[in-house]
Amino acid sequence: MRDEARLPVVIVGGLHSDARREVVDRLLRTVPGSVALHHNLSTAAEGTVLRQVRDASGELSRGHAPLVNDCACCALREDLVPELERLADSGPARLAIVELWDSVEPKAMAEVVVAHGVGVVELTNVITAVDPALVLPYLANGDDLAEAGLAAATSDQRTIGDTWARQLEYAPVLAIVDNEETDDEDRALLAQLHPTARQVTAGSGELARLAFAGFDVETAAAAQHPACALLPQEAEEAGVATFVWRRRRPFHPERLYQALEDLCCAAARSRGRFWLADRPDTLLAWDAAGGALCVENAGPWLASLPDAAWEMVPPMRRAAAALDWHPEHGDRCQHLVFTSPGLDREGLVQLLESCLLTDAEYAAGPEAWRRLPAAFDSLLDPVT
Repeated sequence: MRDEARLPVVIVGGLHSDARREVVDRLLRTVPGSVALHHNLSTAAEGTVLRQVRDASGELSRGHAPLVNDCACCALREDLVPELERLADSGPARLAIVELWDSVEPKAMAEVVVAHGVGVVELTNVITAVDPALVLPYLANGDDLAEAGLAAATSDQRTIGDTWARQLEYAPVLAIVDNEETDDEDRALLAQLHPTARQVTAGSGELARLAFAGFDVETAAAAQHPACALLPQEAEEAGVATFVWRRRRPFHPERLYQALEDLCCAAARSRGRFWLADRPDTLLAWDAAGGALCVENAGPWLASLPDAAWEMVPPMRRAAAALDWHPEHGDRCQHLVFTSPGLDREGLVQLLESCLLTDAEYAAGPEAWRRLPAAFDSLLDPVT
């Protein structure tokens, strides 16, 4: 049950700024006593972040928070919870709506609220506002946030496509605004990108109820972790397809590296986990959108850990590994998911299969695999 002594907080984010504002305005009108807190990071070039508080009648206050380490998003982290605490102490607000700035990702802010707002505020949900007609244009946009004036720090190297994908896939609730240009392809793409999300129209009375539904940051983080992510299943509708490719045999590092450009451009969105023959202990995360690919070391496979270390692994990950355990490779696997209009499944299968070890290479065994060309060193072990 919700703690009545704490101020309920709902986070509303998304790069679709008009849709986001519409959702926030709707919540302000339908939840009596609600207030919206927004940090505008576009003023970062002036050395501060603009903080605005408003209710259904208009602006209540505004102020500025100084940058932290030349980072607007860091300033937001530092200022967010103290401002929420001030709102909790200043009166009987029924709901605080945190309207995130365009490129701010909800995961980090949700974790800040939960970690630092203990006893004063309670995160009750995370909502991403969506204009369905803009889902594909934003997902396919490989421009850097900096080029669009949306970077949260001078070191911000994210793209519009990958930022939008994470905003969309983290939130358990998607608030959909009306757009007469939306078609069946748009709706199918949205459903396949985040099939477990609760979709609700921005004008629905259900939106206010979902703002108080409850949210668990640990469950949300586990659902996004490469080791046990709840990846979409096979689907096909209105010209949009989701293709799931799973194998046990490791990738040949050099052949996969040479195929990266073709693979990341083969779909509007692809994600998953994989392993390389020369790095058999390393779980690698695959995350691609807008033609840009991020490959990261996500830690060890459980099969590479001593039994005693398993106690330190979250239960959700242990359960996921146990359900898909292989007698030879343990939890090591290739599990990649591609979602896009006009997806070429046959071409993807052919390309992916060509990157696996051949029968002869596989038969040579793990010691020989470790001596294969270390093609991914430049991505995974950059020189500092």
